[in-house]
Amino acid sequence: MSVAKTKQLIRVGHSPDPDDAFMFHALANDHLDTGPYQFTHELVDIETLNQRAFTGELELTAISIHAYAFLHDKYALCSCGASMGEGYGPMVVSRDACSVDDLKSKKIAIPGKLTSAYLGLRMCLEQDFEYVLVPFDEIIPAVQAGEYEGQQVDAGLIIHEGQLTYAESDLKLVLDLGVWWKDLTGGLPLPLGANAIRKDLGEQTIEEVQKLLYASIKYGLDNREEALAYALQYGRDLDQQKADKFVGMYVNDLTLDFGPAGREAVTKFLAMGHEQGILPELIVPEFVEL
Repeated sequence: MSVAKTKQLIRVGHSPDPDDAFMFHALANDHLDTGPYQFTHELVDIETLNQRAFTGELELTAISIHAYAFLHDKYALCSCGASMGEGYGPMVVSRDACSVDDLKSKKIAIPGKLTSAYLGLRMCLEQDFEYVLVPFDEIIPAVQAGEYEGQQVDAGLIIHEGQLTYAESDLKLVLDLGVWWKDLTGGLPLPLGANAIRKDLGEQTIEEVQKLLYASIKYGLDNREEALAYALQYGRDLDQQKADKFVGMYVNDLTLDFGPAGREAVTKFLAMGHEQGILPELIVPEFVEL
């Protein structure tokens, strides 16, 4: 009698938002033959995933490009699964209209110190600023209220679907980091997040797991309505039309492969962080080739 071979466990971490759910729909709902691998999924906010990556507990995890600067010894960047803003990205919003220069003296709610949004805003302002750490889905209410757990909040750095819904809360757009970065770099997309795979898995496993990640993204793009229906449960305040728009913003050709422009963007983003003294060392990103 033959004994079934135990499958290798691949623990996957990603954000509970529509674009990540769309990407992982095929893997999470058994639409792919995963061969010798068993995938389990943990849906956690990006800053928590950034922090957890330091212990290397997840074989495949979404991380911020900012966090990668501190994790490159443990993880390599998958060529697929990127979140890039092509002329759009994290935004700073406030109750009352103000200028970008005004932000330098305001207390800003941020979704995490290792997020690419925070690194981008520091580079844009060319200085550090006062901040309050607030879970990403509580930033808009905190800006509306002017405080979070007793701490003053003058403005908020919003990520995920808040980029499409902030106006419904009567908030004013002060800065779109995607626009700033595009203008600064002559048209490059803003690198925000990536899927990172643990280096100690070995070359064969890394290659095979990345192929399955690619197949899951491709399945979603080829079966858009089905994948979008699954992703909608993570849309919070998004209706179907807005969820479709949001997924289109962050799951596209650059998600299938960073491409030359995406790779250049990541390299420039990390280099600028080092030049401004925010990142302690110059990191040259390492991509797993498809």
